Amino acid sequence: MRTMSPETVRDAIVPEPTTLAAAASTQEAGRLFADTGEVRAIFVTEDDGQLLGVVTRKTLVREVVAAGLDPSSVTMREIAEPPNFTLDAGLELDEAFRFLEENDLERVPVVEEGGRLVGVLSRAVVQRRLAEDEPPEGELEPGSVVL
Repeated sequence: MRTMSPETVRDAIVPEPTTLAAAASTQEAGRLFADTGEVRAIFVTEDDGQLLGVVTRKTLVREVVAAGLDPSSVTMREIAEPPNFTLDAGLELDEAFRFLEENDLERVPVVEEGGRLVGVLSRAVVQRRLAEDEPPEGELEPGSVVL
């Protein structure tokens, strides 16, 4: 019987999330949001890849547009909001899923030691991954005992 090591967050992340450097202008963020309807958040990173914060459309509108600021002169560093949560890439996947469920989170940035952003974990992706590991209803796993 082959035993599998538990899957980790790193196994299920969406790699290469949308990022901008801390020094980038918020105008660049506006272009990213305008060009793709799929981008919900932009992760702001330092030059070494360390996660600084997150900027959403709402953040951009509130902090720049509604404040009457010039988007070409405001940097991402100035408006990035620290993430409420991050997950370690080495955390076991089932533990990460419990965390997402308990905190009612849809997606969370994933970091390595030192805070370097490596991806994003989506609750929907984790649900699918964990469901694939479940034996079909009525089937037993090898070595199971029925009482």
